[in-house]
Amino acid sequence: MNRRPLVIAAATLGVVATAALALPNLPPNPLTDSINDRVFEEKSKHYATAADAPTRANAPFTLPSWVPKDATDIRIRVRTTGEARLIRFTLGATPLDGPQCTAGTPKDLGGRKLNAKWWPSGTRAEERPECRDAHQYQVAVRGKRVYAWTDGTPSPGAGPQDNPPSATHARSRG
Repeated sequence: MNRRPLVIAAATLGVVATAALALPNLPPNPLTDSINDRVFEEKSKHYATAADAPTRANAPFTLPSWVPKDATDIRIRVRTTGEARLIRFTLGATPLDGPQCTAGTPKDLGGRKLNAKWWPSGTRAEERPECRDAHQYQVAVRGKRVYAWTDGTPSPGAGPQDNPPSATHARSRG
């Protein structure tokens, strides 16, 4: 019996499994960015200051309106096939005046759909809903660091004009 095809298949499977575990934890570079974009359908960006982040309302890396203008060291990870997003930033002199939900009852978002190596474990008990933007976020504050995530659920009271379909949602997958 010829075992060569079986050995080749097992070796290939081992390489693919190792790559799947290692790639998300490697530093950003063109290869890992391309694999994240196509295989994991996620993108990440880092901005030194809030002013460096895009300001177009539908851009996937636009900061929510409640993020202080003097926030620094901003990391954003987005799902390219929907509205899920992780945000981490460091507060400047302006304190975070939230989280707040005054326009209705916040929804239970369940759990995060994304993860990143810069996201700490155990934030669930500290998370509070933030509803002042088009999407409801869950926000945890640890000292000067703020961690926020959304699965794309509209904020209570947000109308359709506040939640236009994003370019990533509108793209066909064909």
